[in-house]
Amino acid sequence: MQTKITLIIANPSDPAAFEAQYPALRELAAALPGMLKFESGKVFPKEDGTPTPAYRTFDMYFTDYAAASAAVSGAEVGAFFQQLGAMNGELAMGLFTEVEGN
Repeated sequence: MQTKITLIIANPSDPAAFEAQYPALRELAAALPGMLKFESGKVFPKEDGTPTPAYRTFDMYFTDYAAASAAVSGAEVGAFFQQLGAMNGELAMGLFTEVEGN
């Protein structure tokens, strides 16, 4: 069954600096081996002015759990997390999920 890795990225202390470095981070994420599809998104601000629960998401799709696990075992993922750590220092959550439906 197709597997998706979702990374939920915490609010950075300096959003402008994060966005300036974001294209490089996205390029590293897109380079993970075996990925079928890559999506990222920025969390909308809350209407009441309170901080967003997270800043960005990355969704990476793989043929199955084994392929997703292999992708996060190689050198490419190390470069991605090193860049993310340098930009933000915090990942709010990472999830492996079984994709259901279309």
